[in-house]
Amino acid sequence: MTFMGKSKKLLLVLTVAALAGCSGTDEKSGDFAVDDITPADALYNQALANLDAGDLRTAQKRIGDLNSQHPYSEYSRRSLVLDTFINYRQGKYAEAASAGKRFIQLYPSDKDAAYAQYIIGMSYFKQMPHITRDQSVAQQSFDAMASLVEKYPESEYVEDARRKMRVTKDQLAGKQMLVGRYYQERREFLASINRFRRVVEDYPDTRHVEEALARLTESYFSLGLVEEAQNSAAVLGHNFPDSTWYNDSYALLQTGGLEPREAKNSWLSGLLFTGKKT
Repeated sequence: MTFMGKSKKLLLVLTVAALAGCSGTDEKSGDFAVDDITPADALYNQALANLDAGDLRTAQKRIGDLNSQHPYSEYSRRSLVLDTFINYRQGKYAEAASAGKRFIQLYPSDKDAAYAQYIIGMSYFKQMPHITRDQSVAQQSFDAMASLVEKYPESEYVEDARRKMRVTKDQLAGKQMLVGRYYQERREFLASINRFRRVVEDYPDTRHVEEALARLTESYFSLGLVEEAQNSAAVLGHNFPDSTWYNDSYALLQTGGLEPREAKNSWLSGLLFTGKKT
């Protein structure tokens, strides 16, 4: 089911729940006179109707009225999820993430908590910048989706959350590769090794791992760290024997009269990939 389909499904559930609920009371609340108070269920249903009609601004105003007049009602709790979704639909991603977090903090076991967590992850996902820029938001998206998978494993949103996690991981790995290549071109090989190593250790199931192993081979070879270069190439060949990156690494080693050879006590020893890239 698509994200929009799931959102419509949630809206239908919220509507049914609202119609089944009891009407709000008209007692005096805060600074409101009795005549100024609209029943909580009426405000909530008005917000749903506005949302269904595409009038997001009015829907959000009704939610504001509801929270002002009936801050401790059941409808106020439901409206927080609705507000999270409306902010997301309006492209107010920071506000959507904030509202979603507030809902989860207040109602972590609520049936809509998984949906709120999903909106948080999607709000960050929609803000992911170009790979040349800082990737903090991409990391936040990954973390939010990972939290959804961990805390709500039976949720209908888990499958899409996993897909989004693969996308964000690939982008995070790509950023490390971009910086690593920059250092390598400047012959700052220790710095490039640190970046390529992070890709291999933290993102071994991304499409970047082959190149990372090959560039580790190049960087180690350039520093005269022969055993490390041979080991990187051996791990590359073990996992991706048909890779052009492996062919290039093999050819590089041969220029020094060397061949790939695994080292038993290397940091790579425990990272021999069994699943290949996904």
